[in-house]
Amino acid sequence: MSFASRPLGEIAKINPLHGEVIDPETEVSFLGMADVSELGTTALGEGRPYGEVRTGYTPFRDGDILVAKITPCFQNGKIAQAQIEHEIGAGSTEFHVVRPNEEVDGRYLLRFLRQDFIRVEGELRMTGTGGQKRVPESYLRRLMVPLPPIAEQKRLAALLDQVDTLRVKRREAMVLLEDLAHSIFLEMFGDPISNSRGWKRMRMGDLLVGIESGKSPKCLDRRAEEEEWGVLKLGAVTRCVYLQDENKALPSGVAPDTRHEVRAGDLLFTRKNTPNLVAASAYVRSTRSRLLMPDLVFRLVVADGAPIDKVYLHALLTQSGVRRKLQDLASGSAASMVNISKAKLLEFMCEVPPVDLQRRFAQRIEAVEAQRDVHRTHLAALDELFASLQQRAFSSTLWDHEAAGEAA
Repeated sequence: MSFASRPLGEIAKINPLHGEVIDPETEVSFLGMADVSELGTTALGEGRPYGEVRTGYTPFRDGDILVAKITPCFQNGKIAQAQIEHEIGAGSTEFHVVRPNEEVDGRYLLRFLRQDFIRVEGELRMTGTGGQKRVPESYLRRLMVPLPPIAEQKRLAALLDQVDTLRVKRREAMVLLEDLAHSIFLEMFGDPISNSRGWKRMRMGDLLVGIESGKSPKCLDRRAEEEEWGVLKLGAVTRCVYLQDENKALPSGVAPDTRHEVRAGDLLFTRKNTPNLVAASAYVRSTRSRLLMPDLVFRLVVADGAPIDKVYLHALLTQSGVRRKLQDLASGSAASMVNISKAKLLEFMCEVPPVDLQRRFAQRIEAVEAQRDVHRTHLAALDELFASLQQRAFSSTLWDHEAAGEAA
């Protein structure tokens, strides 16, 4: 059994309220771009008189799907279904509004539009220049949407919603554990910027035996297999958590420089990135073998006998105030990639509490990280399940298989 696909423009209205006259005294639900999360699927509006927000905003109704059209919001996944208390909503002009007709379940269509390939293809079709590129309405109108019966759409959407809810809960738990780690640091050491505890300050150069950097040969445009050598991408460190899957395969004809292989216990630091992402650091608790550092990442090598624990040093460098001071060391154009030199990093002053206190901190953090690892493992499994269900839902495989089973 199969079902046909239809252009989105035939089964939904795109920007249906453009040009509609609304009384300025009408209470509306306001939704700015910041009110739509990349991770959420429902956007809640705040009540305001339309006269306050009518200039430069897009009108919509409850249940409409809001699709960010400007870069980078579209690529990041700011696509959500409006949930509002008022008859009319007012949103950013950088939203396309999609209103499905009676043939389409809103949650089903939302799940279709949130697929990765929709964003990838939409990015290729953006118009405009620089930071003002936008997804054209014509791209949405031409999207082909698989259309099973409405009851089946609702079932598939509910199934995807259930798995996604579990994913959201896992992410929330990981955020809470991250907040706990930050609280433990402040409880034990205080604010490092004010240094209210009066800890000794030392040059980074007096704590390290050296700063090592890797190389960035031209790699294949895919992740390395387990038996292959790979080179880390900046994304392996950017979130201040080591992500070994953020790598590219080294071509078989290029000999790996094993001196740059990443090892458990390494403390990595991004020396070059955009101004808001530079100076990220990640502590490598474990890693697969055959992964190499790129030239944009430093390895901070702590000297034997130095009064610093690497777990503490990582936590110190990722404190928001400390990281801002590190970012101030960067030179280069604010509109592009900036760089932190080894010389400047070696002169950076670090707060150095007693090493036994640092080690007690490290023990507490390892317990937190053990819990985060459990959540990461479960989240990875849920992500894999969600991707599989999503692919099957919109290719009709899941629907066909189960329908055939019911017929039998």
